[in-house]
Amino acid sequence: MSDVIIVGGGASGLSLAQRLVANGSPTVTLVEAPDGPLRPPERTWCYWDADTDELDEAVGASWSRLRIHDADGGVITVDPSPLRYRMLRSTAYEHWVHSRLAGSPAARVVRATVDAVRDTPGGAAVECTAPDGRTLTLHARHVFDSRPLPALPPARTHLLQHFRGWFVRTDTDRFDPAVADLMDFRVPQPRHGLAFGYVLPLAPGHALVEYTEFSRAPLTRAAYESALGHYCREILKLGAFTVETAEQGVIPMTDARFPRRIGPAVSRIGTAGGATRPATGYTFAAVQRQSLAIAAALRDGRALAPRPHARRVLAMDAILLRALDTGRIDGPGFFTGLFRRVPPERLLRFLDGRTSLREEWGIGLRTPVGPMLRTAVELPFLPRRTHPVPRIKESHR
Repeated sequence: MSDVIIVGGGASGLSLAQRLVANGSPTVTLVEAPDGPLRPPERTWCYWDADTDELDEAVGASWSRLRIHDADGGVITVDPSPLRYRMLRSTAYEHWVHSRLAGSPAARVVRATVDAVRDTPGGAAVECTAPDGRTLTLHARHVFDSRPLPALPPARTHLLQHFRGWFVRTDTDRFDPAVADLMDFRVPQPRHGLAFGYVLPLAPGHALVEYTEFSRAPLTRAAYESALGHYCREILKLGAFTVETAEQGVIPMTDARFPRRIGPAVSRIGTAGGATRPATGYTFAAVQRQSLAIAAALRDGRALAPRPHARRVLAMDAILLRALDTGRIDGPGFFTGLFRRVPPERLLRFLDGRTSLREEWGIGLRTPVGPMLRTAVELPFLPRRTHPVPRIKESHR
């Protein structure tokens, strides 16, 4: 019997396993899906942090400057020092975590398909099927489950951040490796929601280029490919290029309330536990904070996964999502306005949910106050409704 079982080897499961092993206290079993359709393809995760970071060994690239393009072609370039925007690939992060688990006698990794998680006297049981078809039942005092939810909780607003990206190589140098394009609103805007390009340069002739939308439904693969082709050829003017690999994902942007405890000994973590920032889709940094907090709670004899985002952050996000969904605010204008009017380091901390109430009040005064106030007044009277669940894969946001 382990002290802790972690279900799922994505960003949240790996992060929690590494953090618990680093603390050197509980015995940890990480249950990962075996090779096959349940094991997700390689993904990209991004976050911002200070110049020194414990994940440096796994980070594939980072940028000290960020660029925003408004819909009219204006350019905003910011330096959020001491923060850097960092990118890591899931395979590199998995290897980094597994090397630390392998060096700990208190940790083990089990490859199996999880069929059920249930409470038992004094803990919980995880019922699995091994790759050879054998049935396994694992027991622990605490279980942290990162699997995607079968259905999203009821919400007043439900948008999706959906995207497709190409890793491209160009015949000539087309990218500046020192600057990441965080939002490029020069792409055609959809009738509902907003769209932007996203460029992470890895070398002068190599980059991850993405097309992203915030809207109510994902696109077909053909529509993503068409949008990416237009962005690369007509807006970025890359000239001749080849697509090495592609990745695609969908992230919920919702004011749903995600329950963190689903049994006396079972908690949810990651997106299933509410770690995704509703208004931005960013998850990875919140997962790191959540893992640190869980490790501290277990050390102190508590097991509930702490709230990933403060209540006031979720309240602000609920207002913004509703204002975007109703069209009361112009999405591209809203985000470019923030980058023009708010100091970049403060703005990135705000997008990550790490600002003070005073800082958030100042940022709020730099948004369209009238539409936001109107939305805040009506929000408490709106019903929460269920929405279909798209196929959600962990992503870079």
